[in-house]
Amino acid sequence: MGAETGVFKRCSCRDITGRALNSRCPRLHDRGHGSWYFRVEMPPHPDGRRRQLRRGGFPSRRAARQARDYLRAPHAHALASATIITAHWLQLWLDTWLGPENSTLRFYRQHIRFYLIPYLGGTLLKELTNAKVQAMFPALIRTHGAAGNPLTPGTLQRIHATLRAALNAAVRRGLIDHNPARYIELPAHRRPHAVVWTPPRIAQWQATGERPAVAVWTAQQTAAFLHSVRAHRLYPLFHLVALLGLRRGEIAGLMWSDIDLDAGYLTVSHQARQIGSEVTLGKPKSEASNRVIALDHNTITVLRRHRAQSRTPLRSEPVGYLFPNGWGEPIRPDSITHLFRTLNDQTELPPIRLHDLRHGAASLSLAAGNDLKTVQDLLGHASIVLTADTYTSVLPTLARQSAEATARLVLDAARTTATRLRPKRRPHRATGRRLITAGRRTAASIHAA
Repeated sequence: MGAETGVFKRCSCRDITGRALNSRCPRLHDRGHGSWYFRVEMPPHPDGRRRQLRRGGFPSRRAARQARDYLRAPHAHALASATIITAHWLQLWLDTWLGPENSTLRFYRQHIRFYLIPYLGGTLLKELTNAKVQAMFPALIRTHGAAGNPLTPGTLQRIHATLRAALNAAVRRGLIDHNPARYIELPAHRRPHAVVWTPPRIAQWQATGERPAVAVWTAQQTAAFLHSVRAHRLYPLFHLVALLGLRRGEIAGLMWSDIDLDAGYLTVSHQARQIGSEVTLGKPKSEASNRVIALDHNTITVLRRHRAQSRTPLRSEPVGYLFPNGWGEPIRPDSITHLFRTLNDQTELPPIRLHDLRHGAASLSLAAGNDLKTVQDLLGHASIVLTADTYTSVLPTLARQSAEATARLVLDAARTTATRLRPKRRPHRATGRRLITAGRRTAASIHAA
C-alpha cells in the first residue's frame, strides 16, 4: 500500500492482544477500509533536529497526494508573500496542524470548508478587516436560514473560534499584524440546562409531542430502563454510562486493561473517535478527562459477569475491548447511539438522548449527597463551572428536601425569636399546677402511642 513515496494507507484494527495493526492489516485491500495518509519532510528545527509531518484521514490516495503536493509547493514555504489569499492560509494551517488529530480538528475542517472559505477565501489575508469578518456572520445566518438549515448561536461561536485560531497562527507567523476576528459581536449562546421528566412534563409531551432540548430520567426511570435491558448483551455498557457518566467515545474505547475489579476502579485513558465510518483510538477529550473512577460493588458484579461471558476457549481472561464488534475493533460510537434510541423506543419511558444518560449520572450523584467537585471529577470536566452550569439538574426529591430544609430553618428561627421576645410573667400557682398536669398527660400519651 505504500508504493508511492510519502503516501500510504492504514487503519485502526487491532489483533487479539490489543496491538494496533496499522499498515499490516490484511483488510486494507478492501474498498472503504482504512484511510490514506501522507508523510512529508518539513524545514528542520532551529537546533538542526529533523522534523517530519504526517497527516491522515483522507478518503482516497488522490486526496492524500494532493495534500502532500500542496505542502511541497513553493507558496507553502514563501509565507511572507503579500499575495497569499485567506483560503490558502486556512488550508495550509490545517495541513501543518501540530496538535492532536481529534474531533476539534475535524470541526476545524468542516468550518473552513463549509463556512470560512466560501465567504472569506477569496480575500487577501492582509486585506481581512474586522468589518469583513463581522459581515460574514449575518450572511451565514441569512443564507443557511433561507435554506432551512439555520445555524444556532453555539455553531456560530464555534465557527468564530476556528477563524480566530487560524488567524492567531497567521499573526505568529508574521503574515498579519493583528487578528481581525478578535472583536466580533455574535448572538448570545446559552447552554441548555437539563430538566427532569416529571409527570406534568411527560403529560405535556404525550399530548403535544414537545420535548425539552436536554432532559434526564429520575432514579426510578433510570432503574426501569436498566431493568428492561438487563438481558441485552450490552447491558453492562448502558450500566456504566448511566451510573458513571462515561462519554460514548470513552465507553467504546474502554479495554479490559483499563479495569481492575479487585481494586475496584476504572481508568479512562483513551477514547474511540469516529470520522465517517472510520473509528480510531486516541487520547481523551481533555487532560481532565484522563481520570480514575471508583466502582461500586454492584458495578463490579456486573463487570465480573460480563468478563465471564467474554472468555473464549483460547483465553481464560478476555483481552482487547470491553465491547468489541465482530472484528475485535471498538464498537462504533454512533452504533451505541442508534441502539440506545431503539431500546428507549421499546419502553414506555419518555425519550432522552444517549448523552442525557451522562447528564442523569451527574444529577443522581448529587442526589446521593456528593458535592460538585466529586461530580466534576466523575465526569472529567476541566472546569467546575461547566459542571454546575450544565450537568447539575436537580431531581425532584432533592429539590423537595432542600425546600423543606430551608423552610424548617426559617420557622425554627422564627420560633426562637418569638420565645425570646415574649414578656416574662409570673405564673399563678394554680395555673402552674395545670400546666404540669397537662405536660404529664402529653408525655403519657406519647409513651402509649
